[in-house]
Amino acid sequence: MIYTVTLNPAIDYIVNVTNFETGRLNRSEADDKQPGGKGINVSRVLQRLGIASTATGFVGGFTGEYIRSVLTSEGIAERFESVDGDTRLNIKLKTLEETEINGRSPVITQKDLANLEALLLGLTKEDTVVFAGSVPESVDQSIYHKWIKLLSERGVRCYLDANGSSLKEALAAKPYFVKPNHHELSELYNRSIVSLEDVYQYGSLIKQEYNIPHVIISMASRGALYFAEDERVYHYQPPRGNVLNSVGAGDSVVAGFIYAKHVNDGDLDAVRFAVACGSASAFQMGFCDKQDVMEMYRKTTMKNWEECRHEDY
Repeated sequence: MIYTVTLNPAIDYIVNVTNFETGRLNRSEADDKQPGGKGINVSRVLQRLGIASTATGFVGGFTGEYIRSVLTSEGIAERFESVDGDTRLNIKLKTLEETEINGRSPVITQKDLANLEALLLGLTKEDTVVFAGSVPESVDQSIYHKWIKLLSERGVRCYLDANGSSLKEALAAKPYFVKPNHHELSELYNRSIVSLEDVYQYGSLIKQEYNIPHVIISMASRGALYFAEDERVYHYQPPRGNVLNSVGAGDSVVAGFIYAKHVNDGDLDAVRFAVACGSASAFQMGFCDKQDVMEMYRKTTMKNWEECRHEDY
């Protein structure tokens, strides 16, 4: 079974106001509510690709119940731990200049952590776990490192998609797969990363320092660099398109790689499928579906890094 862990989920409340003005009543022209959180997004994309998963993490209050209900309505199993306080509500205001307001997370207690840890420690080498998204302020940022180390020792395959100090801490536990984007890579090494050559240099550092089997560095329209288990590096370039929704594109890459490995694709084809999933989600409002992914897959190219490092993307 595939488990996705979202420690800091949210409801994303998306509001469209064409000419927003402070200090007066504004009326929305359209709005939408969606469960938010990187692990939850991975589960939702996997479901659209036809692979079952179980979503877990922490939810609380009426906002947490909404997340549970949406996942259930989509046929996604959930085993969230209930906590005191409400799951946060994030406001995404779409107007002349897009603005976001992220709510505060509920406090996660040691008992809450112990309950989730007990679930994770019941997993076996037949299971896969995705640790994705931010860690709440009330939780030690090294929690991903602790759990990846414990589960890897039991043969559980661990995927990681995090940022900041939780990413830096967790890399030392050697997850099976990691997917920072180039902004997160820049933050990790405190360096300006603007070119493909920069991404190659610092992505190679991750590989050398932590010996992680599969490393994908995503770069939006410039595709992704894949640092393979055999130490080779490849550049994947998706087709050009009109980006309608960047939220969840990176999570779609993670889900795509998991799906492809689940159906026994080879590593290079799995990355191609993963990049296609990210593009298919970015080019529409909502997550990708299998038909769109296969169209993107056919148009996504792959080159050995040495063949393309001097090309202009």
